Amino acid sequence: MPIVSKEIEIAPKVKVGGKGPFFLVAGPCVIESEEHSLRLAREIGRTCAVLGVPFIFKASFDKANRSSGGSFRGPGLEEGLAVLRTVKKEAGVPVLSDVHEVCQVERAAEVLDVIQIPALLCRQTDLLLEVARTMKPVNIKKGQFLSPQEMRNALDKVLSTGNDKVMLTERGTVFGYNNLVFDVRSIPIMKRWGYPVIIDASHSVQRPGGEGLSSGGDAEFIPHVARAGMAVGADGLFLEVHDHPGAALSDKNNSLIINKLQELLAGLGRIREAVGTAGG
Repeated sequence: MPIVSKEIEIAPKVKVGGKGPFFLVAGPCVIESEEHSLRLAREIGRTCAVLGVPFIFKASFDKANRSSGGSFRGPGLEEGLAVLRTVKKEAGVPVLSDVHEVCQVERAAEVLDVIQIPALLCRQTDLLLEVARTMKPVNIKKGQFLSPQEMRNALDKVLSTGNDKVMLTERGTVFGYNNLVFDVRSIPIMKRWGYPVIIDASHSVQRPGGEGLSSGGDAEFIPHVARAGMAVGADGLFLEVHDHPGAALSDKNNSLIINKLQELLAGLGRIREAVGTAGG
C-alpha cells in the first residue's frame, strides 16, 4: 500500500504531509539582519504562493556548531527571536529555527511555529524531550553519523511525550573526511513510520570542514538531490536560500541562489505529481 504520512498543521493556513502538495522549508542559514530575513521571506513566499507550495521560513538565531570559533554565529536568542517574530508578522509565514540547549526551548517556543533539533544533537534525549513537551511541531534532522533506521529512536523519544507532530529530515551521511552522501533509501525507510520526511538538499551537498575554518559544498548538485528525494517520496524540501550566496555569512557553498528557486520548485511539483506521495 502507498505510504501516506501524517498531516501536521503548522499554522492556521499551512498544513504539511498527508496527501497534500510537497512543502518547502527555506531561508538563509543564519539570521544576518532583520531586513535581509524579511526580504527573503517575502520573496520566497511569493514564489511558493504562485506554485501552491506550503512554505515555512527558516533561519538560525545561533549557529553553535560552526567549524571555527571565529565564524559568525548569528544575533543570538533574544535578538534572533525578535527578528523571527517580525518575519512571522510582516511576511505572514510560519517560522522555524533550531535550538541547541534545553534552556533555549521555552523562549523559542513562544515565537517559533516549528522547533528544529540540529543533526549533531539528534540523540540528545533531554533536548528532544524538552522540545517535544512544548507540543509544537518538531523537525528532527538525521545525524550524519546515523543510519536512517536509528532515527526511530529519536522519533520515539518525542512520541513518548504525547507529541505526534514530528517531521524527520534527511541531510546526508558522512562518507569519509569532509564529504557527505545522500542515500536515497533514507526517505522510504523513514517514511515507513508514518510521519512527514524532508530532503535537505543543501546540507546533503555540504563538505563539512572542507575549507579548514569553514565548510565547503557543491551547490551545483542541490537540484539533483532535491529531485532524487522527491522521486522516492519526500514530503518536503529543506533549502538554504540566499540572494547572494557568495556573500552569505554561513554555508555560502551550499546555498541556492534565490533566482533559481521557482524553476526548481516547478520541476519538483511535476515529479511529485508523477510519482504520487509515496514515491517510486
